[in-house]
Amino acid sequence: MRPETSEKKIDIENITDPKNIDIEPLKKKDFNWKRKSLLTTRDLQLEEIDLILETAKSFSEILTRQVKKVPTLRGKVIINLFYESSTRTRSSFELAGKYLSADVTNFSISTSSVKKGETLQDTAQTLVQMGADAVVIRHPDAGIPFQLANFLPQTISLINAGDGANEHPTQALLDLYTIKAVVDDLKNKKIVILGDILHSRVARSNIWLLQKLGMDIHVCGPPTLLPKIFSDFGVTVHWNINDALKDADLVMVLRLQIERQNKGLIPSLDEYHRLYGLDHKKLQLAKKNVKVLHPGPMNRGVEITSDLADDLNCSLINQQVSNGVAVRMALLYLLIFASGKP
Repeated sequence: MRPETSEKKIDIENITDPKNIDIEPLKKKDFNWKRKSLLTTRDLQLEEIDLILETAKSFSEILTRQVKKVPTLRGKVIINLFYESSTRTRSSFELAGKYLSADVTNFSISTSSVKKGETLQDTAQTLVQMGADAVVIRHPDAGIPFQLANFLPQTISLINAGDGANEHPTQALLDLYTIKAVVDDLKNKKIVILGDILHSRVARSNIWLLQKLGMDIHVCGPPTLLPKIFSDFGVTVHWNINDALKDADLVMVLRLQIERQNKGLIPSLDEYHRLYGLDHKKLQLAKKNVKVLHPGPMNRGVEITSDLADDLNCSLINQQVSNGVAVRMALLYLLIFASGKP
C-alpha cells in the first residue's frame, strides 16, 4: 500500500529538476497518473480529467510571463507527425513542447518517405530509432492513431491530434477547460453543438467528454449534416436552430468544412448561413449569460457572424486559443514525465 504523503501542487515557479515535481492528487490521495497516451476521450476517467485541468491551470501562468519557458521536459524529444495540414493545432503543440524545454521536430509528410510508399509500420520504426519520447499525430483517415499505437513501444507517448471525422481529444479538453473557467458546475447545463456534425471530430470528442460531466448535450444542423443516428450518442438532435438554442447555457459553433462539401449536402453557403449561421439575433433565444465557443478556424459570415465572434461579452474563442497551449503543456507533462513516476 502506498504510504501517506502530504499533498503538493506543481511548483512551476521553482522547477530546477523535473524529479522534484509532484502532482497534486485531486480526487483521492492515492490516485496515480498512469496513462501514457491519449487517443480518445471515451476512456478518460473523471480523476484524469480533473488532473489534466488542474495541471493546465498551473501551466497557464507561464503564458503570462515575459520568459515563457520551464525546464520540465528538457532532453525529451517530441515529434509532430501531421499527415493533414494544420496551423492552430500543430503550432499549439509545438509551442507547448518548446515552453516545456523539449526538443520539437515537425515531420513534413509531403516531402517524406510516406509519399514514396513507406508504411505506417516503417514510420513507427523510424520514430523509435530517432529517439522520440512522444509523437503527436494528425491524419485524414479515422483510426490511424490507434493503428500506429500497435507499432510503437509503450515507452513512447502517442497523442491523437485529430483522425479524420473520428476524434480530436485535445480540442475537447481545451474546450472543457475554457468552459470550466466561466461555468463551475456543469451538471445539467445545456450546451448546443451547432453545425457540421457529420464531419466533425471535435463534436464527437466533446460529446464523449462532456457527458462524463453530466451536461445536457444538444446537437443541431441540417439533416444532411446531422443524421438522426446521432441520437444514439445520448444527445438530443435538432434540425431547427430555434428549438436547439432555447435556454442554452453554451453554444459551440463548428466550422462548416467547405472542403468536404463535394456531395451537394447544402444548397449554398448563403442558405446555410441564413438557416444555421449564428448571430446575435438567433442567440437571444438562449439564456442571457450564454457563452459561445468555436474550435477554429472560423468561416466568418458562414457559421458565425464576425460581430458575434468578436463580442467579448459572450465569445470565448480567444480564450480557447490560449488555453489550448496550456492544456497541451499539461498533457505532454503528464504523458511523458508523470506517467513514468513510481
